[in-house]
Amino acid sequence: MDDMVLAALKKWPNVPHCHGWLALDARGDWYMRDDATQRAGPFPRIKGSRIVHARLLEFIGRNYGCDTDGAWYFQNGPQRVYVQLEAAPWTWRVRWHDEAGTATVHSHTGLAAQVRSAWLDEHGRLFLDTERGFGVVHSQDMLDASQAVERGLWTPADIAFDQAPARFGYRLQPQPV
Repeated sequence: MDDMVLAALKKWPNVPHCHGWLALDARGDWYMRDDATQRAGPFPRIKGSRIVHARLLEFIGRNYGCDTDGAWYFQNGPQRVYVQLEAAPWTWRVRWHDEAGTATVHSHTGLAAQVRSAWLDEHGRLFLDTERGFGVVHSQDMLDASQAVERGLWTPADIAFDQAPARFGYRLQPQPV
């Protein structure tokens, strides 16, 4: 986390947590969900305002983490903003390197990851478990990911989407305690 965020946590340790205002879709895009958006319907049916400001996206990415109960959040200074997830806490970007016969994987926040296992849900979505956690492969990267599967680097096992959060220790819709 950023030093300024850690300093704010020390200065104001008891700021209430925020729920319902930030969401991450399966393509790795962040959405602000104000009161009107929340009243209009649940995420991801009603997404909200897509965040496109580059420096804000970088700040969110640097201060994105998980609590001990598997709820992902963005630490915004002293306030913890819990994130609603469409599919998983990470969206993986995959690049196939034909000349080397390898694939590289990076998170939607730009972090490199090493694949431990691959999973395919009933909707045909490919998920990867890495040392950073569990995530869905970005839909635009399925051709590159298929190369890794076809070459035997990853062998996807079946998983029901509704079983993934419990198996991999994350929560799609964190709620206030």
